[in-house]
Formats: sequence, C-alpha cells, structure tokens
Amino acid sequence: MEYKLALIGFGNVARSLAKLFLRKEEALKAQGITFSFTGISTGRHGFAVNPAGLDIRKALELVESGQSINSLTTYHSPITNSLDVINHSAADVMFENSPVNTQTGQPALDHIRAALNLGMHAITANKGPVVHGYRELTALAKSKGRQFKFESTVMGGAPIFSVFRQTFPLAELSSIMGIFNATTNIILSRMEEGESYEDAVKYCQSIGVAETDPTNDVDGWDAAIKVAALVTVLMDTPITPQQVNPTGIRGVTSEMIAQAKAEGKRYKLVCAAEKVDGKVTASVAPQLVDASSPLYGMMNSSTGITLRTDVILDYSITLSEKPGMKGGPVETAYGLFADFVTAAQ
Repeated sequence: MEYKLALIGFGNVARSLAKLFLRKEEALKAQGITFSFTGISTGRHGFAVNPAGLDIRKALELVESGQSINSLTTYHSPITNSLDVINHSAADVMFENSPVNTQTGQPALDHIRAALNLGMHAITANKGPVVHGYRELTALAKSKGRQFKFESTVMGGAPIFSVFRQTFPLAELSSIMGIFNATTNIILSRMEEGESYEDAVKYCQSIGVAETDPTNDVDGWDAAIKVAALVTVLMDTPITPQQVNPTGIRGVTSEMIAQAKAEGKRYKLVCAAEKVDGKVTASVAPQLVDASSPLYGMMNSSTGITLRTDVILDYSITLSEKPGMKGGPVETAYGLFADFVTAAQ
C-alpha cells in the first residue's frame, strides 16, 4: 500500500526522518509499503504541497542550504501555514514535529486534531499534545479508525510506552524513576571532570543538543513535561509540567560536585513519579546518588528509566552513550519511523 506523508516541522528530527525513509525504502517495499511526501511545513523556509508527491531530496537540499521550499508547491491555492499543508496534502499520515509548548501544547494540538479529523494517522515527537490532549486525541483517533502515536516523546526511539502497554497487561505502574534529559546529564558529567557550568552549556550548544536559550533543559522543563507525559499515559492520571514544578541544575555548583565526588557520589537531575492510593506525586530535581543507584553510571548523554509495578519490580530501559555518538535527531526520528511502520501494519 502507498502512504502519502505530511511533515509539520522540518527541523533536524523531521529531516532525519525523511532521510531514514529514503534509506529504508527497499525494506519498506519488502513489507508491501511504499510512500511519497505530499506536504511539508517549515518554521523559516516556507511551505510545500503536492498531492502527487514532492521531490523530498530537493526539499532537503533547499532547506539545508537555507533556501525556501515554496517553489516545490503545485497546489492551486496559496499555502501559507501548517493547517493549509495538512488540509491540502491529501496525506494518509501526518508527522507533527513543531516546537514544544509546555504550557498549552499548541499549535501541535490543533495540527493533530485537524489531521485526525481528515482521516490521517497522527504521529508526533512533540510532548505538548500528549500532556495537554492525550485522552481527547486518543478518543478522536479511535472514532476515526486511526492512530495517535508518540513513542519518540520520551527517550527518543526507546519503546517505553509500547513496551509497557503491550507487554505488561493489567500491571499497575506504581513508580517511575530515571534520567530523561541528556543535556543536563552531559553538563553535570563535564562539571564532574572539572569544566565550568558555562563551558559545559556551550559544549552542549556546540554539538546541537542544547538550544541557544537552554532554559527548558537546565531549568528542568523538558524533563518535567516528559514526566507528565509518562504519568498521563502510563498511570492514567493527567498532570502538567507545572504540577511537576521542576527544579533545574543552575544551583548545582562546581564546589558541590567536587564535594560529592570526594564522597563517591554524584549529582543527577532525577525524574520521579509515584502513585499511592490513586494519588500521584511527581518531581524533577537534582539529587545526590551513590554507586548503589542505577542512575550513578549514566554519564554524558546516557538516559534511562526504571518502572516499578505491582507484579514486576524495577524493569529498566537504558540508552547508553556510544563513543562518537551524542544521541539526538536520528534516534528520535527512528521512534517516529517505528510508529509509522506499526500503524501501517
């Protein structure tokens, strides 16, 4: 079957996804799946729609050289925003990868609503719609016979949501603990080696894991919205990042880290949630951990999660940094790709 694909957001993750589709084209054909890209919305390089199929290689070339993709559009009406792309792309699947809004989930919420109402599968790496619209969007998808999928929202391509929901039937999740933000883990790891906080932040920016304004990472908001997404979906208890009320790492000084190191301990930005008698408490804050903690050995860009249930204790998934690899867009793109293959099958 042929699938027409729309990309809302065409940053590092979405471009990595497009390249992954091209790389896996023959493998998809072996599964009876073919594809074309019929709509692309970008933040700074315009919009493109062609229901018969865009030249995705040309789109990649134009954006990566800083040019507009408007010239690729063949649609007869003006295409001026993301909703235009969704409405006119005739897509079967919409990938939503616009910037995360931790406060409201917009405009991603509206993008996913529009796609589902048009009969598209909606797949996202955007945590906002999961936190602010999970129940609504899941119900809408079911009513349309489509799927709302979001495996890439926490720990990139690691299958946290699907593993728990598909392989732990009727298990009750009692607690979550982990490290969900690679940027702060890199910063703390480099500070432990003697680098200043400021230089560690600059390093993260230089390798592309931190934004020019690193607030969401260093103040804990990225981690908090991931905790909120996990609690909302896996504990069936809607909460917001504001309820998590994160504490970031700005207050962790080099002197504190040196003292901890001398005591055989280290600071980690620990993400945690616990459900007791139907009530959930959640937190994101720097904590001292020692060698007995599973978080102790997670250095640099490594991340991980431990799930505790009423039937199986401490089931863990870890993404460990490999030499020369810093994690990021490729892993997140694979999570989106895996969601697509699952929906297609």
